[in-house]
Amino acid sequence: MKKILLIFVVGISAYACATVPLTGRSQLSLVSSGEIQPLVNEEYSKVIKESKVVNGTSEGQRVLKVGNKMAKAVEKYLISEGYSDLVKEFNWEFNLLESADVNAWCMPGGKVAFYTGIMAVAKDEAGVAVVMGHEIAHAVAAHARERMSTGLVTNFGVGVLSTAIGQNPSLTQNILLQSVGIGSELGMLSFSRKHELEADEMGLIFMAMAGYDPRQAPIFWERMNAQGGQAPPEFLSTHPGPANRIAKLNSQMPEALKYYKP
Repeated sequence: MKKILLIFVVGISAYACATVPLTGRSQLSLVSSGEIQPLVNEEYSKVIKESKVVNGTSEGQRVLKVGNKMAKAVEKYLISEGYSDLVKEFNWEFNLLESADVNAWCMPGGKVAFYTGIMAVAKDEAGVAVVMGHEIAHAVAAHARERMSTGLVTNFGVGVLSTAIGQNPSLTQNILLQSVGIGSELGMLSFSRKHELEADEMGLIFMAMAGYDPRQAPIFWERMNAQGGQAPPEFLSTHPGPANRIAKLNSQMPEALKYYKP
């Protein structure tokens, strides 16, 4: 059965591939932004309504400032590289939510949330930019859409969202939530690790494009690692090990510094 599913996925991916900006990686893309975005908007609005938004604080304003600055820089780059249609899919939102969790996440379309628990680790604008670049990269690379495409094929044997919703709306919603890192685990962490490393690579360059020193990224991850103790922060729980992540960031630094103009 697994072999048949693998053949199906390989076959269908030949007709439904997209290219990730900046890295050039080919990815499975069976779900359109038009299909997934209404679900995303609903879930993001639900999270915002059920949370305490603290954008009025100095930390909240820092998240907004860095987010808007980086989004502008990234969109300028994407347009220059011929991704104008992709830019039209973004409707950026940046919110700081009251929570002790050391975490941040991004839904498709640019729906970003930081938790107050991560702000002490971020410390300043550069630290926020490290996390923000990583989260914006998830949106630009359409990682959630890719993971959802894989989830539909794995769980339903189909690549059509409406069919999946008709068969099992609850499972389809869980696939969406897990695809953006929220909700139940559906066994796609092997994809998550790959995506996290790609988001690191892209985020490093994105923060440089926005005028933030990319050399602050390894320093941020050293601080994050120091928070771990016996139980690592949620932001590290499904991510590559700190040593591996820092080594990769340092190896990518020469390329990122080409985009950095203080």
